[in-house]
Amino acid sequence: MPASRVDRAAALHTALNHATTFLGSLDERPVAARVDAPSVRQRLGEFLPEHGDDPATVIDALATGAEPGLVASAGPRHFGFVIGGALPAALAADWLVSAWDQCAAFHSLSPAAAAIEDITAEWILDLLSLPSDASVGFVTGAQAANTTGLAAARHAVLARAGWDVGRDGLIGAPRIRVLCGEQAHVTIHTALRLLGLGESTAVRVAADAQGRMKPQALAAELASDDCPTIVCAQAGNVATGAFDDLDAIADVCAAHSAWLHIDGAFGLWAAAAPDLAYLTAGAARADSWAVDAHKWLNVPYDGAMAIVADRDAHLAATGLAGPYLVADPGQRDNTNYVPESSRRARAVPIYAALRSLGRTGVADLVRRNCGQARRMAQLLAAIPGARVLNDVVLNQVLVRLPGDDDANRTAIAAVQADGTCWLGGTTWNGQHVLRVSFSNWATTDDDVDRAAAAVAAAVSTPS
Repeated sequence: MPASRVDRAAALHTALNHATTFLGSLDERPVAARVDAPSVRQRLGEFLPEHGDDPATVIDALATGAEPGLVASAGPRHFGFVIGGALPAALAADWLVSAWDQCAAFHSLSPAAAAIEDITAEWILDLLSLPSDASVGFVTGAQAANTTGLAAARHAVLARAGWDVGRDGLIGAPRIRVLCGEQAHVTIHTALRLLGLGESTAVRVAADAQGRMKPQALAAELASDDCPTIVCAQAGNVATGAFDDLDAIADVCAAHSAWLHIDGAFGLWAAAAPDLAYLTAGAARADSWAVDAHKWLNVPYDGAMAIVADRDAHLAATGLAGPYLVADPGQRDNTNYVPESSRRARAVPIYAALRSLGRTGVADLVRRNCGQARRMAQLLAAIPGARVLNDVVLNQVLVRLPGDDDANRTAIAAVQADGTCWLGGTTWNGQHVLRVSFSNWATTDDDVDRAAAAVAAAVSTPS
């Protein structure tokens, strides 16, 4: 029998009850999942049933079966990767997105989604001090944002050389050179692969001890070849939090007519905090930018912005048109700014997050997390034999715990198993080290102290 409106209401109430229970447990539940994926598979069923269950039963079984495999990454003591939580307004708005079920591709399909993207784009540009006439596409994450920005770059630098890559493709096109720092994020190289430029073709420019690309080294590389060029700079190194000297790099790019793209997945949010905005000096001089919302802005997954100064290049790279598609003259069709057609209205939670925080709230969130990073660095540095390896300029802390690589791996695994917090390991300058990231609205100083104590305990009582 088809589902009814009564079934829909019952399913939603069941989901609300499970969601409320889960969210209520976030502050104290073990941060790591309790079981692995094969265990969840067994709980959820291996085979598609012949006859369906009613919606509320499905939701109850789904929530109960998935629960032990859930990571409390939305909670206040998940410090791995760079993962934010979900602000109350953003979470509630995300529920509305699913309930409204709008296809956000075209104005004709949802004037509300088009208007919300327009408003949110203006707010983002203003908050990050980027050009007010830049175009903004709301994508899934920094991978899609970097890919979109570099697609616009590919179009623009080849157009300057007299080649229409949208029409004629890359076969026979002038050679494009891409330069990035030695510590560029992997999503840059994946974007180059997706765009047909080759993930291994980028020239890796020398970086300093904090991972910042050296402008002098970039200038030397640019002077060696005058082919169409794209430079990828970084606002917030994923290990150290360090920023490339964006002003100096913009000078070099301008002198050589190179397109400057900035990967600012989390770091560009520093522009929203007046006392940290100096880190982003020169960012507005770039040609394109990538920035996440599901990191520091704390919206539910997924949400990010691909921003391009040259709107024509942006539209040429990702625009969509066809005689069977309804385009309302003079209105924003969101699909033209992203590499998708069918898409959810993912700007809605971003709008809600910005409106609930306001300008001062965003600044306070960024500033508070940065202060917590400094607090964590001080506490971990007090562990005998531990060394903080980075200048804690933002929200990242990089620590070498006592002992060799195996000892560091063992200690990190012990912290993760303990469940008080979750911190990740990484490799830095050939050594296995601890990486701690702060970007959650719910994290308190007490959470920092509890997490640091868990690390100290793991170091003092190795398995």
